[in-house]
Amino acid sequence: MILTKAQYDEIAQCLVSVPPTRQSLRKLKQRFPRYLNGVGRNGTAPVLLELANEVDYAPSLMARIILERFLQEHEETPPSKSVINSMLRDPSQIPDGVLANQVYQCIVNDCCYGPLVDCIKHAIGHEHEVLLRDMLLEKNLSFLDEDQLRAKGYDKTPDFILQVPVAVEGHIIHWIESKASFGDECSHHAYLHDQFWSYWNRFGPGLVIYWYGFIQELDCNRERGILLKACFPTDIVTLCHSVA
Repeated sequence: MILTKAQYDEIAQCLVSVPPTRQSLRKLKQRFPRYLNGVGRNGTAPVLLELANEVDYAPSLMARIILERFLQEHEETPPSKSVINSMLRDPSQIPDGVLANQVYQCIVNDCCYGPLVDCIKHAIGHEHEVLLRDMLLEKNLSFLDEDQLRAKGYDKTPDFILQVPVAVEGHIIHWIESKASFGDECSHHAYLHDQFWSYWNRFGPGLVIYWYGFIQELDCNRERGILLKACFPTDIVTLCHSVA
């Protein structure tokens, strides 16, 4: 659906002038019933997806907003986050069939956000954890994985703890974390705060592998105990090597 500049300016002006309340949203919906008119003419047309593309907004995030509003208006209590996430993962749970189809189209056409993208990221992450496990076994390194550590009562753990530390480029390594992503400034600083320094505090110095590379300047904590690599290290020194 295409808007004229005058129509767009009119809607934008109304959005600025009304307070962010449910009553205001109802008034706006009555004045500009775009979504309802669109699906009223053709319930299978990707109306919600087109709206998201026109305003340059992630389709899955647009679907979440519309779904939350729909549930708020049709239920006595505000929907929980778990309910919303469950419906986004499986739109067939949405009580309105037309909205379910609209949400589904948004989810499958979003390449950056949403449950489908989360599944892809999870699968890629698991694949690289399996790859790292195979490499550790090939090197005959003894380790405990995340599941084994949690069974021992640890709540926040790296992917692998080395039962016998090794040296990489002159740095002692007690644990290895696999990241199937590129290490940019934003994500790396978040990982340092939420994960890496906790691992360092509990288990000692360790290694983070960013399989898709990282910004070189981020590898600045080696002397403090966190080493960054873009692949599995080939120059691992084990205890038996050092004794020999």
